[in-house]
Amino acid sequence: MSSTIASRRYAKALLDVAEEGGYVDQMVNDLDAVREVVAESRDLLTMLRSPVVNGDLKARILKEVFKGAVSDKTMLFFELLCRKKRAGLLADVIEEFSALRDERGGVVNVDVTSAVKLNDEQSQKLINGLSVYTGKKVRARLSLDEHLIGGVKVQIGDTILDNTVVHQLERLKHALGEEA
Repeated sequence: MSSTIASRRYAKALLDVAEEGGYVDQMVNDLDAVREVVAESRDLLTMLRSPVVNGDLKARILKEVFKGAVSDKTMLFFELLCRKKRAGLLADVIEEFSALRDERGGVVNVDVTSAVKLNDEQSQKLINGLSVYTGKKVRARLSLDEHLIGGVKVQIGDTILDNTVVHQLERLKHALGEEA
């Protein structure tokens, strides 16, 4: 079984249990804290992915690292991952958990790149328009790229809506190149 499929299955199971138990918010907070620690600690991630370190030791290390920082239910999930020899998937499971939670909540993540900084009114107008376009609540990550000259580029999953000056110039160049 591929790691992506396994990560998604564990994340789905965790989300299902958290929803049934009514502690989704607690689980989200726990997993956010774990995501930060794992992202900052290359050694921890290497240990989790190492086939040399056995599952019991991985579980003890996770328990020691996150003692007091995460709930008992999250600790039980860590132990399950370690016992099933899937501790190396922890970071992927957390990402899949977030994606599934957004999917179930009708939230879509959107990357917006603009040539100039958008003010609050422009940002809100763009987000509202994207919400209508997608039919979902939009969580936008705004970034700046002055090389775009002007305009906005929006990425929604695999879809890119590019209305930048650079893109328009490339299209014009291509069109003029075909005519010549």
